Order: sequence, then C-alpha cells, then structure tokens
Amino acid sequence: MDLKDQRQEYILDVLTEDTVDKNPFLQFTKWFEEAQERDVLEPNAMSLCTVDSEGQPSVRTVLLKYFDTSGFVFFTNHGSKKAGDMNSNPKVAVLFPWLDLQRQVRIRGRAEKISMLEASKYFASRPRGSQLGAWVSDQSQVVSNRQLLMDKFKQLKDKFSGKDVPMPKMWGGYRIVPEAFEFWQGGENRIHDRIQFRKIDDGWVIERLMP
Repeated sequence: MDLKDQRQEYILDVLTEDTVDKNPFLQFTKWFEEAQERDVLEPNAMSLCTVDSEGQPSVRTVLLKYFDTSGFVFFTNHGSKKAGDMNSNPKVAVLFPWLDLQRQVRIRGRAEKISMLEASKYFASRPRGSQLGAWVSDQSQVVSNRQLLMDKFKQLKDKFSGKDVPMPKMWGGYRIVPEAFEFWQGGENRIHDRIQFRKIDDGWVIERLMP
C-alpha cells in the first residue's frame, strides 16, 4: 500500500516559548482540558512504553486516572507484562496523541508503585463490573478461549452478590514521575513546534527542539 499522498497540513495552532506555561504540569492541564472541551476521544488514553530486562521495548495504551505535580497515575494487574517490565526497569515513556488538535505530549520518567491504601481508594470508586473484571483476568497470561473468562466473571458475580467487591491483591497502581515533557504542536510545512521541559534539581529547563 502506497501512502505517500496521504497528507494533512497542520495549521490549527502554534506554540512558542512566550505562550507555553513555565510549569509543565500547568501546560499539560491546559491542553488536557482543551482536549476534553473539544471532545477528543479518550483524552486520558496514553501509550505507555516499557523495556524488559532483555532490552525489548513494548508499547500499549492505558488510561490515565488522575494526575498532580507528583505524577501521572494508572492502574493494572501486578502480574501483567507491563508491571513485570516496570519492576525490572522503572524507566518509562508515555505519549498522549491528541491528533484531532494536531498535538502530542510526550513524557519520560520513572514508574513507582502507589500504596495499597491509595489504590484501594480508587478501586472502591470503580463501576462494579470493572471491579469484578479485575478479579477475572490474570493479565497477559494465555487463555484458550473467551468463554472461560465469561464463566469466571459469572462465578465471581455470584460469589460477591450483595457484598462489596474487595480489591485483588495482585491489582494496583503506578505513578509515572516525570523527568522530561515535550509539548508538540503540528506546524505548517512540517515546521512543528516542540517545546521540551527537562528536570534539573528542583526546576525545569525549557528548550525548543528542531522539528
């Protein structure tokens, strides 16, 4: 398939050193809120890249559940492939691809487990079906067919009928603590705006990168 003629001009906005917020968390919040207001599909979806103990990278999409100046939190099964990668190598990268706005945000940093208390607080807020789903899946393990999962879901639904669903011990959250941000705004003639924040001591260095 030849895709050389599949092109789109990027002309929606510009990003300069004068207009970017000097705090990368505030700049992220600004862009995230704009993505919500403009009905970007799943604005909290982020592509998470991990690297295993043999140096093999893996990427998948996860959902950001909350963030503040301490980092970006998502949840997963502690037995999953990504959890295994992060346990052996906490260096990670994430990408928010807000293509409708001709924007991307890249974040590099390290992943650390959040406390069971923090995880259980979030787990209690999940829809009941999602709570049960966390019990069903030995994430990333091979399963012979979908019906086995559905049967297990029904069994658990019956088991916890009329009761609160407890948080599984193998389930929890990770916080990505940023060491660098890049805010990418598509530009006309492929002259894109790339503003990078690098963590130095207790502050951030702001730099423009070549497109």
